[in-house]
Amino acid sequence: MRCASDGARIVIASKTTEPNPKLPGTIHSVAAEVEATGGQALALALDVRDEEAISDVMAQAAKRFGGIDALINNAGAIYLTNTEMTPLKRYDLMQDINTRAVFSCSQAALPYLKKSACPHILNLSPPISLERKWLQDNLAYTISKYGMTLCTIGMSAEFERYRIAVNSLWPRTTIATTAIERLMGEAGMKQSRKPEIMADAAHVILCTTDRKFTGQVLIDEDVLRDSGVTDFDLYAYAPGEELLPDFYIDS
Repeated sequence: MRCASDGARIVIASKTTEPNPKLPGTIHSVAAEVEATGGQALALALDVRDEEAISDVMAQAAKRFGGIDALINNAGAIYLTNTEMTPLKRYDLMQDINTRAVFSCSQAALPYLKKSACPHILNLSPPISLERKWLQDNLAYTISKYGMTLCTIGMSAEFERYRIAVNSLWPRTTIATTAIERLMGEAGMKQSRKPEIMADAAHVILCTTDRKFTGQVLIDEDVLRDSGVTDFDLYAYAPGEELLPDFYIDS
């Protein structure tokens, strides 16, 4: 919605196109919202585990809108269990949807990004902290999220010759999404910030033309503070409530 308000052309991809009783909306309803906001939209079904489907979606996106300027890797799978209690099928799912999808989607988008005047890849992945608390109880998930950030670091160096910026973005606090509501209930929602803080931070990053602004693991609040934002109360889901730091935020 934030990019659409600038008239951006948005491709929205999701594994399912039909309504889910546990999740409001579909990619088609979001596409309609994008267009109502002033942008253009294309909604496409995509399982990010499917190599051929990824290539097809990139080709459709480039054909419809004349190219690809930015790829946001925000598909995610989460299963918070320790090693003993993590079925291998869950382990594989998280690696496939988190780390592998960043690699495969970035790889497929690369030929189109090379042709862009200001290309970006933005991965929603955290700073890599080796504190034991982030590893001991949900190792499989942490491996998959850290793998996404390793893609950021490695690809930023590899794609520097193409002037493609590759960065990661992560929230300082939990974000009031359906996922948080399901995991933590209304109490968790009240201690969270609205999704708009991540949207605004992502918008700042995608509008950056400095090609040296790459290979960074960025925190939403820091990005906005550096861009001049001083009032963060407007992002609070429940103003006045103590905010809950997100995973992998040590301070």
